[in-house]
Amino acid sequence: MSVWWLVLGAATLILLGVLWLRMHAMLVLLAASLLVAVLTPSGDLRQHAADQVARGKLSESAAATLVGSSAPKRLATAFGQTAGDVGILIAMASIVGICLLESGAAAGIVAALLKISGTKRAAEGLAAGSFILSIPVFFDTVFYLMVPLARSLRQQTGRDYVLYILAIMAGGAIAHSLVPPTPGPLQVAEILGIEIFPMIVAGLAIGSCSSFLSLMAARLLNRMTVVPLRDAQGETESEATNQDPPERDAATDAPPATSGDAPPLYASLMPIVLPVLLIAYGAIAPWLPVALPTAMGGLLSDKNVAMGVAAVLALRLLRYAPQITDRRDIVSRALASGGQIILITSAGGALGAMLRQAGIAAAVSDLATDVPPSSLLIVVFLVTAAIRTLQGSATVAMITAAGVLQGLADVENLPFHPVYVAMAIGVGSKPISWMTDSGFWIMCKMSGMTDSEGLRTVSLLSIAMGLSGLLITLVFANLFPAI
Repeated sequence: MSVWWLVLGAATLILLGVLWLRMHAMLVLLAASLLVAVLTPSGDLRQHAADQVARGKLSESAAATLVGSSAPKRLATAFGQTAGDVGILIAMASIVGICLLESGAAAGIVAALLKISGTKRAAEGLAAGSFILSIPVFFDTVFYLMVPLARSLRQQTGRDYVLYILAIMAGGAIAHSLVPPTPGPLQVAEILGIEIFPMIVAGLAIGSCSSFLSLMAARLLNRMTVVPLRDAQGETESEATNQDPPERDAATDAPPATSGDAPPLYASLMPIVLPVLLIAYGAIAPWLPVALPTAMGGLLSDKNVAMGVAAVLALRLLRYAPQITDRRDIVSRALASGGQIILITSAGGALGAMLRQAGIAAAVSDLATDVPPSSLLIVVFLVTAAIRTLQGSATVAMITAAGVLQGLADVENLPFHPVYVAMAIGVGSKPISWMTDSGFWIMCKMSGMTDSEGLRTVSLLSIAMGLSGLLITLVFANLFPAI
């Protein structure tokens, strides 16, 4: 059986499971993984094992064990390997995220950025704050946090409500799909075999440029669409419209806050900045004139240790929130949230592994020989965008696309670093946010937009985000091919 029939079967099962049966993403991905594993011909499995031995990734005994294992056993092994690769990272990132929120540190970061930008540049402040916070915090949580700020700014200025809402999306949604340790880019890096440091560097560079262009698109959409200020359910419409002058005595929604003193800005930023610096140290240490002892430097720059240090620093922020008396409850909530993401990500990793065992890498490599190098990233973008549009979830789209396209990272004479394949997958997961996307409904309901208004704003901006991200990725791949 051709591996492309297996890809088609897995994709069909994912779409039916998500859209028709309304099944949880983890169960759908596991079902698709099992389908591929069961239908993989034994000859293809033996060929995959032989290739892994030739490349030094498997020993002869491990290859023999793989070939002799049943489909469920191979699936469970791949699931466990993925969980081992990303589980600690995601768990620690979840702890960092909830501590930033509960301590008031996240609100403090946004407030500091808005103070710097001022009211006239509030959209830039919202986008920057959303971008920074969406690195350790899941985007839907960031949106919940920042919507009251957008509503408050709308009441203060009397205009540009659409711009404020879309600015949050322009910053946070990009970071969510490009910068580890969020699950999508983290798992894409694992599947494609890309080190986390170049993934972070490329994600920050391409993501920030893409957010800037997306913010320009948001300004255009703000001029084209007027959305009145409504309550969160969109039921009560205020008399003011998106372009009204400010009301002198209008009440405003206070930004999220805690009952204690807000953490200082440097302390709030440390759980975000420090792990990046530690991981970066591991990449540049060989070229430094003075460095830590090898063992200590290797320990601190390990991605899991770096995020663990960040989690400890984040937990220290809770002392600024005296209303929190039991830190164990905070950690339990974080792990409950992160656990679900770990399971989804591990199921996606299992699907990628089953496709690899079926020979998808070689098939994609052969296909890539017929595609001009200049068009490879465009093809990656279109494949991911199609998956995202059909089934809705950006993370599932990224994991699925990476599993299908993983062979591109091994293509000989690839004219650019494989990280750009990961970036094309990330930006390809942006279009189109619409009815199939839970994030679309969150943004519409929390902002008070109607379905029609959401399609004219959120959906169109998601397209602009994807296209601008693809443009920036192509430019970077040509200017800095070796990163």
